[in-house]
Amino acid sequence: MTDVSVSPAAPAGHGPTHVPSPGPAPRGVAGQRSLLDPEILRYAVVEAFKKLDPRTQVKNPVMFVVLVGTVVTFVESVAHSTLFSWSITVWLFLTVVFANFAEAMAEGRGKAQADTLRRMRSETEARRIDANGVETRVSAAELVKGDLVVCEAGDIIPSDGEIVEGVASVDESAITGESAPVIRESGGDRSAVTGGTKVLSDRIVVRITAERGKTFLDRMIQLVEGASRQKTPNEIALTILLAVLTIVFLPVVVVLQPFGHYSGATVSVIILVSLLVCLIPTTIGALLSAIGIAGMDRLVQRNVLAMSGRAVEAAGDVQTLLLDKTGTITLGNRMADAFYPAGSHTEQEVADAAQLASLADETPEGRSIVVLAKERFGIRERELTGPHEFVPFSATTRMSGLDIDGRQIRKGAAEAVRRWVVEHGGTAPDGLEDIVDSISRQGATPLVVADGADVLGVIELKDVVKEGIRERFAEMRSAGIRTVMITGDNPLTAAAIAQEAGVDDFLAEATPETKLELIKAEQEGGRLVAMTGDGTNDAPALAQADVGVAMNTGTTAAKEAGNMVDLDSNPTKLITIVEIGKQLLITRGSLTTFSIANDVAKYFAIIPALFVATYPQLNDLNIMKLHSPQSAVLAAVIFNALVIVALIPLALRGVKWRPSGAAAILRRNVWIYGVGGIIVPFIGIKLIDLFLTAVHWY
Repeated sequence: MTDVSVSPAAPAGHGPTHVPSPGPAPRGVAGQRSLLDPEILRYAVVEAFKKLDPRTQVKNPVMFVVLVGTVVTFVESVAHSTLFSWSITVWLFLTVVFANFAEAMAEGRGKAQADTLRRMRSETEARRIDANGVETRVSAAELVKGDLVVCEAGDIIPSDGEIVEGVASVDESAITGESAPVIRESGGDRSAVTGGTKVLSDRIVVRITAERGKTFLDRMIQLVEGASRQKTPNEIALTILLAVLTIVFLPVVVVLQPFGHYSGATVSVIILVSLLVCLIPTTIGALLSAIGIAGMDRLVQRNVLAMSGRAVEAAGDVQTLLLDKTGTITLGNRMADAFYPAGSHTEQEVADAAQLASLADETPEGRSIVVLAKERFGIRERELTGPHEFVPFSATTRMSGLDIDGRQIRKGAAEAVRRWVVEHGGTAPDGLEDIVDSISRQGATPLVVADGADVLGVIELKDVVKEGIRERFAEMRSAGIRTVMITGDNPLTAAAIAQEAGVDDFLAEATPETKLELIKAEQEGGRLVAMTGDGTNDAPALAQADVGVAMNTGTTAAKEAGNMVDLDSNPTKLITIVEIGKQLLITRGSLTTFSIANDVAKYFAIIPALFVATYPQLNDLNIMKLHSPQSAVLAAVIFNALVIVALIPLALRGVKWRPSGAAAILRRNVWIYGVGGIIVPFIGIKLIDLFLTAVHWY
């Protein structure tokens, strides 16, 4: 991530405002840590056993039933000790441990980073200023909302706040993982600073805006540790469904004992517990929590903090994306695209004068004019050795230029340059108005170039649509997501950019009120809405949106209004957030499908093996031809435990999302995870049965 200068579409000489350019997310808060990271594995193993506490297990009804079943088989094994009973007990115990391990793996990926952040918070000192201006050194933990602190080069900003005095370069790598510094200054939308970041230059006075224990750093620590993660509505609903399925299977399994006694088949307590564990949805029950934690972790890895799991799920269900034009759809700066001569002048004359007028223009627009003249006509930057004077842009004149060798070269807004030419005794040539109007109708900005009283021609500045953004919007459309561009441009300009970018709709001359009205109108139509923003004027819309992504460079009001914060302040991240949300929902749905299909296969594996001796007709269903009832039950229990381990990487990494409609996603899930969930257990259980027979276990 690098910093680039941003200026208005009209020629400007404003000082640069630093914002991050789009690019791949850096390592960031949690970082891209391997699943086999020794530190994570050690943590997960220890936590897997700590989570055996019944008070923890009861939060997961499915695995709590497995734990109770393990206790029952343990008591039965002590009372009637056999190799079979102890084998079942051990594998049921491992089933619970593997489920705990999956959740601990998801939690463990942020533990190391949380420790680093916690040390940063506890070791930071603050230079607090009292009402009399007296400076006192205190611990950052002692600061309260409203305190004023001073920070100079080399100081760590002790807590979240807003700059009330000064401007400074700030290193935010501790938060974003990115080393490029950014500018923070009092006033405007870039006054917010985050605790734990470092001042690199100058002096600032910061007013603390966070209450003790509720700083951005505190929220980061809670998030990466998973300490504050609450179950989302969809997750709660699925947990209830799994609990109901478990309750349904309980009486079904219990009645097998009197049925077995009546039919002359031996159905022990060990077998009943094993059958119950195999038939209830243990696979998804074991992985459900890990899937939710991993979904939020994937956001953290991309430097996005979600203040709630509900926001991540909402991102997966979003149907309308509201995106700012500048910096999201376009590169953020209008660039010179063409030179149009006026009257009898040539294109090269326009380019030559435009380049001279832009030599001291440090805005991206000015630099692009110099580059375009060089590319089109080989005109190199000139060394100005004689008497010359640069004329900076001002809001009053709306022009900039160069006085050299008796020439007065100007470039600027069409009306301003036309008026300047008239004042110097010249007139606008025929056709100039047509050129200006034509460029404006295409959504570009015309800058007129004049040499004294002589109008030379026009420079066309165009918004440069980001490469590949049209394809991304097409993907969103195929997934049923509507994209709406928001811009302050006039409707004519907005329409041209919208057509080039391929968005579905646009809102021109946008104000805070019109943004809010648009979001409410979309929501009244039953659609979930996502948007980004960074200013105080964006706060109402961010609060109203179902997914409001605030930029970390933005104001405190914006960050408090949104339910996500992008630490990279990259507006295009909104598209990635939606993709991660959809990946979370698809992963949960896919593994639920696999788990239920698994149970069907295990039913066919165990029931025929148990009763085939009494009811030979069941032999037709015994398609696996398992060695014995005991080996069939044990093989199913072992497979039930091992499949959890096998699916941990998929649960943590997520099922890959491909932009497509709901029907296509459902078909893919049914074929891959439904049919696969039926076939895989048949193969796995048979292989385990062959192994048990080969080693003479049964």
